[in-house]
Amino acid sequence: MRVFHIVGDQFTELAEQPEQIPKDGYLWIATTRTEFEASLADVQAFLQRWTGAQLFDLHVIDLLNRQLPSAFDYTSAYDLLLFRRLAAGGADKTEDESGKPTLQPGRTAIEMIGTSAVGFAIFDRVLLTVHPTDCQVREFFAQRLKTQTTGFEGRASARMPTGPADLMLRMVNYMVDSFLELRRLLGKRLDEQQQQLFGGKGLGGGWHKLFDSRTALHLLEDTCEDQRAAIVEWIDALEEWPAENDAALRREREQLRVRSRDVLAHIERALSHVRRLEASSETAVQMYFSEQSNRTNNIMRALTVLTAIFLPLNLVTGFFGMNFEGLPLIHSAHGFWVIFLLMITLGFGLSIFFWRKRYLR
Repeated sequence: MRVFHIVGDQFTELAEQPEQIPKDGYLWIATTRTEFEASLADVQAFLQRWTGAQLFDLHVIDLLNRQLPSAFDYTSAYDLLLFRRLAAGGADKTEDESGKPTLQPGRTAIEMIGTSAVGFAIFDRVLLTVHPTDCQVREFFAQRLKTQTTGFEGRASARMPTGPADLMLRMVNYMVDSFLELRRLLGKRLDEQQQQLFGGKGLGGGWHKLFDSRTALHLLEDTCEDQRAAIVEWIDALEEWPAENDAALRREREQLRVRSRDVLAHIERALSHVRRLEASSETAVQMYFSEQSNRTNNIMRALTVLTAIFLPLNLVTGFFGMNFEGLPLIHSAHGFWVIFLLMITLGFGLSIFFWRKRYLR
């Protein structure tokens, strides 16, 4: 469990939890799900001293649940947001140092998709975040805010988060960007599979790779829809917050609205790209089936043409193979060569005829 104190442009990591909340700024309590479960009593005690409220038991269960989709809930003392982040197939093997997914050869698309929930409990002056064990978001933001200096004060993107809600939205936005990055990787993988399908070489590894891509896109779409629903509920709850009389607080509230809408727009963009890729994968499947049907038709047409060519020849050989003494040319010395030339002429003639009709290619 790591405790950070943020006040103005200063970001400090505390060695231990303070007995009382500092007079200025706010606290960020970042913990893994395992640590949160082990020290739940201490966390509840600190929250009681700092904020005068504790987490409800049902919300504690939600924070400890690894399978819940993205969701939002609120109380009079705090807001609770569960947001599923990209976990790269449940391991960091396909993530870079900043937590972004990377493309690895030999891994199917469904193996690239893995999500895990990050929990946010947003109090007035305390932000509690519960991360999975393999989550890089906590370390990334801790390092990023630690190295951030006041020299970038003039740039809005480099300012310290003004409050717990602002910091939460920045983390959520960062996690959504991971989905956008994965969308590009899945698009690249899908393009490669389509080129293999229609390039005449076949899809290496079999059909299951393309179907895995479709399954991965369906999973990604469901996750993005849950994210969008949770952020929409957060925005609705934000609109219901009591009005502030102070101008600075009103401006801070407006910045939260703007950032929330920006996060929602990022989710909408990721969702639209995923749906477009789904349509592309479905089209690829249908086109491939059409190509296979067309190939089957071509084969059957070629076999039919060959049958039509050899059928008259079989008729000729069957006619002269009858056991009668009075067949024409049967006792002639040149009868075989006459019939042979007739059959050759008939075969070539029918072949040229079908070729001119484009039945043979």
